[in-house]
Amino acid sequence: MADFVDGSAFNHEQGQRARKLFAAVVLAALDDAISDDKKYGNGPEQIARWARSRDGREVLSCAGIDPNERVVKGLMAFVSKGIRTSVALSREESERRHAMEEAEAA
Repeated sequence: MADFVDGSAFNHEQGQRARKLFAAVVLAALDDAISDDKKYGNGPEQIARWARSRDGREVLSCAGIDPNERVVKGLMAFVSKGIRTSVALSREESERRHAMEEAEAA
């Protein structure tokens, strides 16, 4: 019985690692689309094309993201903001956005 539990825990851990790897691929695709948007102005269209492609849908699914049209629109909105993923995920950016929302509310 203990071997089964250890095996299940190991498989779950491996699955989590794989999901994180595919999430990193999604973040890289977003950064590429943001770069394209700054260079050529077609970033949102590029990420939408990728997310709707077979490969894009497969990567999103493996990352634990349901590849539906709402997700595509969200990816397009994120790219159109032009904030790199490393900056958007940082604590400083989160605090800055929170302070800005509080200032708008007041």
